[in-house]
Amino acid sequence: MYQSLEQFSKSWIFKRNDPKVEPEDLLQICLLSEQRAAQIWRDYISDEQIHPDHLSDKDWPKKDSAKVPDGKLYWEKAWDSEEASLPDEVLTHFSAWGEDTTVFFCCHNELVFELPWGVFKRTWKAFLFLDNGPILVGKKKKQAAQFHTNGWGNLLFRGV
Repeated sequence: MYQSLEQFSKSWIFKRNDPKVEPEDLLQICLLSEQRAAQIWRDYISDEQIHPDHLSDKDWPKKDSAKVPDGKLYWEKAWDSEEASLPDEVLTHFSAWGEDTTVFFCCHNELVFELPWGVFKRTWKAFLFLDNGPILVGKKKKQAAQFHTNGWGNLLFRGV
């Protein structure tokens, strides 16, 4: 179900001093096995496409009905700043989530991380070194977000 973070070719993102991922948070960041990642990707993102770049209008993240009105945000400014917190728009969008809500940071069908929401909030800057369209979803939650390489993101709602 899980594999060692050491197996991840870019595990260095969690070992940097800036942004710093505390050891107790690192213990809660789980890299899913490729089989489990594929299952989460199919269940939460797309059962037809394997990468965010390939999502089509048939996939919920691309549907207009999934987009939050005024839900486009520029995350890179907060990422580049000394401020540790996620942008306010993101925190507001996910305000119904508890600290222990299980979240999946879905990069593509073979690369998915599982962790508690509270840990993601503290370590989000490390995760956004992987900014090629990953989608953040919560287990049995409708709120979601997608982060793009150009520094922009979309707040989304998915059917649960």
